[in-house]
Amino acid sequence: MERNPQTAQLSQQAVLPVIVAALKEDVGSRDLTSLAIIPKGQLAKAEIVARQEGVVAGLQVAEWTFGLVEPKIRFQPTVQDGQKVFPDKAVAFLEGPSRGVLAGERVSLNFLGRLSGIATLTRTFVEKVKGTQARILDTRKTTPTLRLLEKYAVAVGGGVNHRMGLYDGVLIKDNHLKLIGGIEKAVKEARANLQKQTPIEVEVTSLQEFRQALSARAELILLDNMPLTEIQEVVRLRNALLRSIKGSGRPGTYRPLLEASGGVTLDNVRAIALTGVDRISIGALTHSAPALNLSLEVV
Repeated sequence: MERNPQTAQLSQQAVLPVIVAALKEDVGSRDLTSLAIIPKGQLAKAEIVARQEGVVAGLQVAEWTFGLVEPKIRFQPTVQDGQKVFPDKAVAFLEGPSRGVLAGERVSLNFLGRLSGIATLTRTFVEKVKGTQARILDTRKTTPTLRLLEKYAVAVGGGVNHRMGLYDGVLIKDNHLKLIGGIEKAVKEARANLQKQTPIEVEVTSLQEFRQALSARAELILLDNMPLTEIQEVVRLRNALLRSIKGSGRPGTYRPLLEASGGVTLDNVRAIALTGVDRISIGALTHSAPALNLSLEVV
C-alpha cells in the first residue's frame, strides 16, 4: 500500500502565478532606478554565484522569473538542482537586456536562496541518519503559497514529502481526537467514510495511545514529542507484534509505520533514527531553514 503522496514536482503552470505575485510585489509597474540610468537596449552578462557551501534548488524557478521579466534573457545553469556547491561557485550565467537582468535579480535570488537553504538543511539531516532505515520527511509548516516550491526543495535535498495538504492524506491529530472521542472511534469512522486503500495515520503522545492505535490497526502512527526511551519502547512493541503475526502463521500484512516528530534537531536526529522508527518528520526543514547566500554579479 502506498504510504506517501507523490514527490513534489515543479510545473510552470503551477509556479508562474507565484512568480507573478512576487514580481508584482518587488518590481510593480517599473524598476525606477534602472529606467533612470540604464540606456534602453543595453546588454549585460552576469552570473549567479554561491557565497557559501550548500545544495542548490530552484534554478528553473530563477529561469522562469527572468523569462517573465524579459523574454530575451538567456539563462544557462552551470549546475543542477540537488548538486552541492562551494563558495564562489557560479551556479548560472545569464545575458540579455540590462534592465531586465536588474529587474529580475532580487526575486530570482529570493526564490533560489530560499529553496537552496531548504535543500541544504534537508541534506544535512539526511546525512545524519545515513545507515539507518529512517527517512526524513517535511510537514505542512510551510510559507503560505510556497508549499509546492518548498516541498520540492525538500525532495531535492534527499527528503521525502509528507502529504501536500489536507486533501491528499489522512492524519488524525489531537484536536480530531478531542472532538470525536478517542483513537479507535476515529479510525473506525475514517475507515467507514474513506476508500478502502486509503492509509490512516494517527498521532499519539503516550504508550497508552500507541496501544490504542495498534488495536485500531492504523497504518501509520505518529509519535508526537515522545521521549527517546518511549520511542524505543514503541519500536519494541511494534516489532514484537510483527514477530507474533509472523510466528502465528496467520495471513495478514499489517505492519504499521512509525513516524517520530516534534523537537527533532541535528543533535538528536541520529539517536531517534537508531531506535528503528521508519520516518522522522521535521517542520524546521521548511519553517526555519536559513537561505543560502547567493548573489548576482555583472561580469
